[in-house]
Amino acid sequence: MENQIETKEKRLQFKIESKESFPDILTENAMFFLIELHEKFNKKRIALLEKRKEQQQKFDEGELPNFPIETKKIRESEWIAASTPEDLLDRRVEITGPVDRKMVINALNSGAKTFMADFEDSTSPTWNNLMNGQQNLKDAVAKTIYLFDKKKNKEYKLKNETTVLLVRPRGIHLNEKHILINNEEISGSLVDFGLYAFHNHKTLAENNTAPYFYLPKLEHYLEARWWNEVFNFTEEYLGIKNGTIKATVLIETITANFQLDEIIYELRNHIVGLNCGRWDYIFSYIKKFRNNEKFIVPNRDQVTMTSPFMNAYSQLVIQRCHKRNIHAIGGMAAQIPIKNDNAANEIAFNKVKTDKEREVKNGHDGTWVAHPDLVEVALKVFNENMPTKNQIHVKRSELNITEADLLEVPQGSITEEGIRKNINISVLYIASWLNGQGAAALNHLMEDAATAEISRSQLWQWLRNGVTLDNGKILTEKYYDKIAMEEYEKIKNLVGDENHEKQHYKLAEQLLDILVVNYNFIDFLTILGYKHI
Repeated sequence: MENQIETKEKRLQFKIESKESFPDILTENAMFFLIELHEKFNKKRIALLEKRKEQQQKFDEGELPNFPIETKKIRESEWIAASTPEDLLDRRVEITGPVDRKMVINALNSGAKTFMADFEDSTSPTWNNLMNGQQNLKDAVAKTIYLFDKKKNKEYKLKNETTVLLVRPRGIHLNEKHILINNEEISGSLVDFGLYAFHNHKTLAENNTAPYFYLPKLEHYLEARWWNEVFNFTEEYLGIKNGTIKATVLIETITANFQLDEIIYELRNHIVGLNCGRWDYIFSYIKKFRNNEKFIVPNRDQVTMTSPFMNAYSQLVIQRCHKRNIHAIGGMAAQIPIKNDNAANEIAFNKVKTDKEREVKNGHDGTWVAHPDLVEVALKVFNENMPTKNQIHVKRSELNITEADLLEVPQGSITEEGIRKNINISVLYIASWLNGQGAAALNHLMEDAATAEISRSQLWQWLRNGVTLDNGKILTEKYYDKIAMEEYEKIKNLVGDENHEKQHYKLAEQLLDILVVNYNFIDFLTILGYKHI
């Protein structure tokens, strides 16, 4: 680390080539703001991560989540969150995706109501991806973003009317290794959030909108309190009215779903909704109960939103959101168009339609899609079933979701085919991520870090607990190694020897071995992989 900024005995260090590459983003004043964020909030962040470890130890000892006794009054009392801005009242279809330039333009032009620009699960956190992403969003907010694709001889630019922009920073567990403050790595959350808010709040205000965010992977209401403190400080620092920054929280951990009212309460001046991050939620369910043999999860394909614990999760989110006058956004349709196969396309689109009909009829106010071609499909479903901007008026007060409902173990089988599929998806996705692509089209689905996390965590859980497959065989390390080597060979034959080495497939296989054949569970594959990008 060579270049550095000093002010009032504070020091920020970064790679000199990084500073020179992004002069519009890494400005001196923006760096001063990151220093302030780090010094005020990093110690609390580290403490919150330690609390996660303490809680996991309790789960390993057999404890299960419950509705906290100390916050019963918050759950049972009457209060509502602050009002929602006009441009976020109708969120019936949201498109999500990485922050590369073409995606940003296409998503903003997609006809969806909002676009979640994602620095997290669908973006590989290379320095160039992150900083180019900040530049892309700055240009998009300024309405100057433009791209010319020489190969396609095609230009990409914004339409006159575009969708509302929200930004998802990385989770609080991830560091940004390229920036050190006082010799400490800064939080990836604070970098992504801080740079976007700092550079765009004035232009957003001129456009009659504001900095809107999605907050990922919260595990406890104290983490929501941390974010609220970050928002309050940022508003004061930037000279904007308190409550201007708005956030939607992704409910994608099993522990967060036991604290919905509490999370909303902590963020009540800033929150506008909760979202059912279904794939991470399944991953969290596996991860938290990984050492409890009573919570073995069957093949990934058998766990759907109609599984009792997933249905209970979704409906509880709707009920608690609507009681507090905020949106309940449904989950992701990961399907993508299948070229030159109309029959397969029709099957895929019908699955999306069925999924979205279930969501809107349950009371969700909106939903997610991963591809622009699915916007129209989802819009049609919500338009037919939700004539109002949202359905916060649908309170679902008749529901009585219990702790047992949220924990009910999904039923199904574990098969050798399921093991092979998990290995295949894990390797192909990890290789894509190491190559700088955080969203990978695999088997006609858009896979991101969350779906890869399900695959590799299932493999660990099944191996660690020595499950019996539907063929009667017990999954031992020897049996797993045999299957893995066969799948690795298939992948090598598929991509070719040269690509296998150059495009990180071999490294991906090595990382998967570390993730699966390991007595200790590694919390996030992205933390392990980050050392290699």
